[in-house]
Amino acid sequence: MDLSLSRMHFPVTTLGPGRRIGIWFQGCSIRCPGCISADTWGPGHRRLSLEQLLEQITPWLHEAEGITISGGEPFDQFDALRSLLEGLRRLSELDILVYSGYSLEQLDEPLLQTKGLIDAVISDPYIEALSQTMALRGSDNQRLSLLTPLGRARLGHYERPLEPTDKALDLMFDESGSVWMAGIPRRDDLLRLRDLLHEQGHHLQISAHASRRR
Repeated sequence: MDLSLSRMHFPVTTLGPGRRIGIWFQGCSIRCPGCISADTWGPGHRRLSLEQLLEQITPWLHEAEGITISGGEPFDQFDALRSLLEGLRRLSELDILVYSGYSLEQLDEPLLQTKGLIDAVISDPYIEALSQTMALRGSDNQRLSLLTPLGRARLGHYERPLEPTDKALDLMFDESGSVWMAGIPRRDDLLRLRDLLHEQGHHLQISAHASRRR
């Protein structure tokens, strides 16, 4: 089975506890205004087989403390997502956190079909006009659902307001020299970064849609 992949990275430290494997799906039908991941909205051109993806992340599994899957919208490629989750469960006992822009009610049937494969999900669309006061979330309407005992043990403490240590971002470099950002930026963080780089003679290009999300 193939999936449309945006990128993967290890370690990610801002989307859940510990040093995590980050997997970003490509393609999103929800397209929340202000999304930091607007580059993942389109269908993309990077098709990867499930076997190739699992082979590439396997060396990271013995070092990782968890796995976070985001996008894009993972549930838009539900069959590929479910197969990936099944493959990860065969290879590892790490906790798995999935981000989705769908409401928790819309995810009722998909979560039933993946019961035991996802430890926690952060659901609901990012709403730019709302405040951001809760950990791991871009706007306060988003909900953290703990689906397994492992999810409750590993992610239960994120059901809390933001703390100073949460205000961090990961910067990632790919083989082409592109720089990616992972985490939950605060409002206008990217604009402040752009201004800082401009002051130092650098140029940062920001998507017209991007201000934050995941």
